[in-house]
Parts: sequence; C-alpha cells; structure tokens
Amino acid sequence: MLHSAQNHFVGSLFCKSHPHRVNRNTGIAGYHFKLTRFFDLGIILIFISKLTLQYKKTMNTRLQTNLRQILRRAFLPALSLLMAFTSIQIQANPSKPAASPIEGRWDITVDADGKPLPSWLEVRHSGTSTLVGQFTGFSGSARPISEVKFKDGKFSFAIPKQWERGDKDLTVEGTLSGESISGTLTTPEGKTHSWKGVRAPALRKTTLPAWGTPIKLTGGNEIKGWHPMGSPTNQWVAENGILRSPKSGANLITDQKFGDFKLHIEFRIPKGSNSGVYLRGRYEVQVTDSKGMEPSLDQMGAVYGFITPSEMVAKEPGEWNTFDITLVGRMLTLVANGKTVISNQEIPGITGGALDSNEGEPGPLYIQGDHGPVEYQNIIITPAK
Repeated sequence: MLHSAQNHFVGSLFCKSHPHRVNRNTGIAGYHFKLTRFFDLGIILIFISKLTLQYKKTMNTRLQTNLRQILRRAFLPALSLLMAFTSIQIQANPSKPAASPIEGRWDITVDADGKPLPSWLEVRHSGTSTLVGQFTGFSGSARPISEVKFKDGKFSFAIPKQWERGDKDLTVEGTLSGESISGTLTTPEGKTHSWKGVRAPALRKTTLPAWGTPIKLTGGNEIKGWHPMGSPTNQWVAENGILRSPKSGANLITDQKFGDFKLHIEFRIPKGSNSGVYLRGRYEVQVTDSKGMEPSLDQMGAVYGFITPSEMVAKEPGEWNTFDITLVGRMLTLVANGKTVISNQEIPGITGGALDSNEGEPGPLYIQGDHGPVEYQNIIITPAK
C-alpha cells in the first residue's frame, strides 16, 4: 500500500513540475488529472496519519515494556535489599522491653547486729512486664525469686525459707540509687537487718593468663599457711602431708589470697559426710559422699546452688577423689577424677557461706570443716602472674 501511495505522490509531484507534459490533455482529461492528484495526496495523508498512530502505539508499547523491565531490574533488587536490611535490623534489635534499672547482679553486705554478712541478688526480666531473679543469703544456696516488684525506685520480693528457723518467708525491701542499692531484710525468724549493695563486676577476661609458680599448701606434720575460722576450737591436724578434720568444727582458710588460678586438690570423705572447697573464699565446690547419685546442685562437683556437673564421678566413701580446677574471672572448668564435668561455665555470684561479697577482689582458698569429718592432701595452687 505504501509503495502504491508513494508512486501516486511522486507522479503527481512530477506532473506539477512539468506542466507541458500534461497540457496536451485538455478539457475533462486535465480536470480529471487534478482531481486524481488531490485524491492521491489525501490517501498519503491518511496513510501518514495511520502510520503515526501505529508508531505511537508501538513506541508506547516499547516504552511500557522498557519501563516494566527497568522497574523489574531496579525495584525488585531494591525491595530485596530493603527486606534484608529490615531483617538484619530486627535480628540486631529484637522487640523486647527496655531493661529496668534494677536488672543485673548485685553484691550485698548485710549488717547483722554489727557483723557483716555477704549476700547476692540477680534481677532479670521475664516477658514484657515481670521481673524475676535469684537470691543468695548469708546461709543456704541461691534461691529463685518468682517476682521482684519494682516501682519508682523501690523494690521488694519474698522467698520461702530454706535452712532458716521460723515459719515465715524471707522478705527483702530496697531502694535503687544510681549504681547502688540499700534496704532491709527480714528473716523467717522475724529478725530485720539493714543491708547495702553495689553492682557485681563482670570479671570478663579478654586474654588467657600466664601461670606463675605452683604453691604447695600441704605437707609434713604441721599446718602452714592456713588459719582456722568459725569455731573457738580448731580440730584440724596435719599428719604425713594430710590435713585431717576428724569431726565438725572450724573451717580452714589460707593466709594468702588469689585471683585467677589453677588448683589441684585431693580429698577423702567418710559415708554420709559433707565438706566443700571455696574458691576465692566465695564460690563453693561441693565435696560430698555422692557415689551412685544423680548429678545435682548440692552434691559432689557442683558449684553449690548454681552449676550442676555433667556426670557423677564420685568414688566409694573412704577412697581418694581429685579435683583439678581452673578459675579465670567467673569462668570455671572442673575435672573430677579425670573427667571434665564442668567446662568453662560462668559462676553467676557468691554461694552460701562465702566469706564476703567483694567479687572484684582476690580471695583465699577455704575448706569446710563444720559439716563432718574430711581429709585433704596434695593441695597445689598455681596463681596467674
């Protein structure tokens, strides 16, 4: 069609440029020629109009296609990137309640009629509006707190009695002031004591310590480097390198204090008896007659009230057992009778019977002698440099 229209158009222009070629046709023939020329011109205009419309449609279609391709290529990756970023943000900042200022671990000293006694408190959130925790008093082990009530800087909680006399709950009331807390504690017997507390140190170490020279704390027939505490009479004796407590009485504490250390210690305990090894004078590792028992928080190899050993490896009563302990900051590894039963686990806080709650300071080694007969030998401690 285009070819035919072009021929008409070109022919008409040619004739207009050379009138002598058409002048020989006069009259009706010449008039017909002019009408034909205008008719052809109209056809060409119609064709151009249709061609323009078709071109516009084609261009619109291509433009839309190109736009779709551009959007597909640019928008989808951008959307994927946005979704990935949102996911990262959600993972990095999960939806959770803002920490209450009372949350955390606190080292507490109770004033019991002028005598300072150590305690410890941990508060953490459970869900969106409830605070829970655990508490170690100056006797017994760590106990769970079902709810810590906190409002306008004041808090309180109550826990059932453990080893205390009396028939009431142990109750604590306190006030938060910056990085310290203070308040009162009422025992199940009804006695009320005041107390003060500070935030417990994290004790996180970024490097492994270099170890110093081993120190042997037993040997011969004389007790050296130790002193008794807790009883007016000292029942401990030294015989052929063995520290022996034949009956309940005083505890035995090293004169020297230690920070991070490795400890080798051997012990022998009769049937039904009980003792413990306090690391830095604050964290008790249980020494009990536990042969055949399931691992628990108050039997051999446990950090009293806090960490249960992975298995029970106690020997028969009257046989020698061994502990090889590494304590760095709060992190404890315990190898009992050649098996690792605690592997680099954190001790949250002091255990019951601790000498003090000053966790950021070095402390002595202390062995318990007030819970029954026990013997110790080959006590060797290697402090960090």
